[in-house]
Amino acid sequence: MKDGQEVRRVSTAVIAGVCGLALVAGGGIAWWTANRSPTPPDTQSSAQTNPPVLSPSPAESPAVIIPVPPPNPVQAPQAQTPQVQTPQVQTPQALAPQALAPKSPQPKPLQQTDFQTVQVYWVKDASGKFEGVPTKVAVKQADKPDATLQAAFNSLLTGPKDATVSSEIPRGTKLRSLSVKNDGVYVDLSAEFTSGGGSTSMTGRLGQVIYTATSLKPNTPVWISVEGKPLELLGGEGLEVAQPSTRQSFDKNFPL
Repeated sequence: MKDGQEVRRVSTAVIAGVCGLALVAGGGIAWWTANRSPTPPDTQSSAQTNPPVLSPSPAESPAVIIPVPPPNPVQAPQAQTPQVQTPQVQTPQALAPQALAPKSPQPKPLQQTDFQTVQVYWVKDASGKFEGVPTKVAVKQADKPDATLQAAFNSLLTGPKDATVSSEIPRGTKLRSLSVKNDGVYVDLSAEFTSGGGSTSMTGRLGQVIYTATSLKPNTPVWISVEGKPLELLGGEGLEVAQPSTRQSFDKNFPL
């Protein structure tokens, strides 16, 4: 009996001891495993880099002062008073000596209006007969017709520049005087006017004088004299010259 009870006691003790060892071994393994298991990098880094933030106490936190802008002053509208503009008095400025000095007269350039056109009459041989040819000549404009006709006669006595026409007035004939009066034009020529030539030449030169003298007014009577004496007969054949003569009387008495 005793041996059976002792065997049971031994086996129970052995079993209990084995279980205790197993528990101890399991706990040791678990402890060792827990201590040996690596912690995650995020956990370690967060644990190392992010220290716990301690919120400051109200006593330790500094007071934050927020600047408050001052209120804009309200400007009261100002009453605009009308401004009175005082007239400015201009003081006379002294003129420079050059402005007071008289300017020298400048020569006035000749313009186209300073000239006028008159007709001078030449003759042209047409089948043995003379034909009157009017030619326009520019002369200096004058206030009186006397000066205008004098310029026309000076051109007439000088002779034509066109070779297609000619003059029956002898060379060397001069204009002694010319005047325009109420009853006509008075022309006084030198003695060369009556020299040389036949009746045809005398008729041609007489027509040149009468038509040129009436170039301003065709119906004006013409009084012709030579060396201050009225011309009554012209040439050796004695052509009678009417005093006064007109274009109409010449065309009637001496048809060219």
